[in-house]
Amino acid sequence: GVPDPHLLVGFDSSDDAAVYKVRDDLAIVATTDFFTPIVDDPHDFGRIAASNAISDIYAMGAKPIMALGIVGMPIEKLSTEVISRILAGGKSVCDELGVPLAGGHSIDTPEPIYGLVVIGTVNPSQVKRNNTAQVGDLLVLSKPIGIGVLSAAMKKNIITAHEYRTMLNLTTQINTPGASLAVLDDVHAITDVTGFGLLGHAREMAMGSS
Repeated sequence: GVPDPHLLVGFDSSDDAAVYKVRDDLAIVATTDFFTPIVDDPHDFGRIAASNAISDIYAMGAKPIMALGIVGMPIEKLSTEVISRILAGGKSVCDELGVPLAGGHSIDTPEPIYGLVVIGTVNPSQVKRNNTAQVGDLLVLSKPIGIGVLSAAMKKNIITAHEYRTMLNLTTQINTPGASLAVLDDVHAITDVTGFGLLGHAREMAMGSS
């Protein structure tokens, strides 16, 4: 079919979120992200999952305005207390950012799944994509590369308490600077890179001229 001219960012660049232009000064940004537990503590899992989803909005240069929960839980295997702690962890992130958690959907699944749909807004002229870097741009990482190594160590039960706290602090650090970076003309591209594998986890990259 004919591409919708109002859809500024869609499938074409595998970006962090979709962007739809409503009017010349307003675009809606939408994303969804969810996964199975990567840490043992239910509250921490909820915080990490919510942080990961909301960060995609900031990575587009937008600000989140609302979130919906995506919940899949094995209700025959997990206690209501554990499930409640997962949801509370996610809500704590939304509350910290002033983002209303306005609903969502839950189903019975074989293993726990949690995440968010997040909606944000941005001026269309300030949208930052992941494929618009220019030759000569500097690459700025807002987090150290290698957090995925800590995740791998945790799965093998060789992570220390200090290393766990470091991993938790970094994986729940929100990409709020993305919205501020978006207004700078010299910042050409922003993206959220999330990977809990051995390649590491650099939460946000901003690419712009020096």
